[in-house]
Amino acid sequence: MRQFQTKIKLTRYLNIYRKKSSIGLVPTMGALHSGHLALIKAAKEKCDIVVCSIFVNPMQFNNKEDFINYPNSINKDLEKLRTLNCDIVYTPKINDIYVQGEKVKEFNFGPLAENMEGKFRPGHFNGMATIVEKLFNIILPTQAFFGEKDLQQLQVVKALVQKMGSPIEIVSITTYREKNGLAKSSRNKRLSKKAKKKASIIYNCLNYCVQNKHKDIVNLKLYIQNTFKSQKSCKLEYAEIVNIENMVPINKWGAKNKNAICIAAHIEGVRLIDNIIL
Repeated sequence: MRQFQTKIKLTRYLNIYRKKSSIGLVPTMGALHSGHLALIKAAKEKCDIVVCSIFVNPMQFNNKEDFINYPNSINKDLEKLRTLNCDIVYTPKINDIYVQGEKVKEFNFGPLAENMEGKFRPGHFNGMATIVEKLFNIILPTQAFFGEKDLQQLQVVKALVQKMGSPIEIVSITTYREKNGLAKSSRNKRLSKKAKKKASIIYNCLNYCVQNKHKDIVNLKLYIQNTFKSQKSCKLEYAEIVNIENMVPINKWGAKNKNAICIAAHIEGVRLIDNIIL
């Protein structure tokens, strides 16, 4: 595995292979878990060369404390990537990505970015798209791999590729979960054992909705809200049922696999998101 910290050295190396090899990109912010590793494995199966980027992007945090507290386990991450025979890891410093004083790029993703994460994390998608666009332009991957846990982000990235006029194929991988259903997330490392148990409330609510899809959407959302109200240590931020094509809330079910139940909640001060497509 080769490690690069500068885009100049990385692009020089990749330029040797571009004409004959497909390149897969797995962008991450580190603190790698089995969900990330599944993305690496999928990329290894589909692409000749796999690049994993590890960069905690300050532009996509609207909460400075969240940025400061974001887990950092770079040595363990590198070891996990070596075990999977990841070809390249790109671990840039901030000044390799951004020039001094650079501001976040303003995008217009329309309804895709207006609800849920767009509403409760203002500026998040512009910050995320700014770094993803930079990584795409540096690495020029054939395919890029993202998890479905961040479903709204996934849809925004697909829109970004269209805006760029890029041939990059976006490949999505299903959400990986803990034994109690909690979606795998780097933020889970900040949860105590008790909090992890309590956090199963998110998946339980999602699963209830799947099992009771025959009920109307208003009642399902009310069920989620009431379930969270009964747990004082778990604060619901939002519960929405949306059309996954535009991430806009719906009142009636659409076609199979075109709907998603999305939840964001705070548990012991840690913000968690999850969804189920149905």
